[in-house]
Amino acid sequence: MNPILECNHVSYSYHSMAGETPAISNMNFQINQGDFLAIVGPSGCGKSTLLSLICGLLTPESGEIRYKEHPIRPEDYHCFGYMLQKDHLFEWRSIKKNILLGLEIQLKLTPDSIAYADSLLKTYGLTAFAEKKPSELSGGMRQRAALIRTLVLKPDLLLLDEPFSALDYQTRLQVSDDIGKIIRREGKTAILVTHDLSEAISMGTQVLVLSRRPGTCKACIPILLDPGLSPIEKRNCAAFKDYFDQIWKEFESNEQFI
Repeated sequence: MNPILECNHVSYSYHSMAGETPAISNMNFQINQGDFLAIVGPSGCGKSTLLSLICGLLTPESGEIRYKEHPIRPEDYHCFGYMLQKDHLFEWRSIKKNILLGLEIQLKLTPDSIAYADSLLKTYGLTAFAEKKPSELSGGMRQRAALIRTLVLKPDLLLLDEPFSALDYQTRLQVSDDIGKIIRREGKTAILVTHDLSEAISMGTQVLVLSRRPGTCKACIPILLDPGLSPIEKRNCAAFKDYFDQIWKEFESNEQFI
């Protein structure tokens, strides 16, 4: 199987008047269609920088990112959906109008695309809240709406930058479980940045472990838990602890993991 995305020897540094700060060094990995890659590593190791490089917000200083076997091009970026740490729903728009915002911006607001948005709202339990304002929804429901806003554009690759970090622990478990099921049901390829090892193991088909800054790949560990199980169900598998211990050992040479 040919990879949908390849990161080949990518490096990037931030520059300021105070000097240069290397963020990523000689980064290598690939992800196939339908995979769910979870990225973990110490604070400041370049996890979010890596997503910014993939989606074109930053440009590698060296190395190459390839999409579907060719160097990534500006016209490829519409194939990526980016879900941030905060939902960024606009309070002056209803939930449905928030979900349709990307379609409006891309001039894709058609009867078919609106019908698809309505079907996603129905499938994922938000039809009754379509005309509500974001402040009337719980944090978990807002994140679900933010994911639907991303899915309605039909991206090939989802980039998830700690999308559950603002939620309390119980809500985080439930929302990550919901969103994991949604991504699997929609057949999407996804990359998740997270600080939570348990979240990475329960959601990912493979876990990429980064070193301290400048981040580089220490290990890429396949997660062979039953794909038919939900993320919460996977946490109860006997092999779950073994994966956790294996990944944790990769941090033994790191000074800090948060």
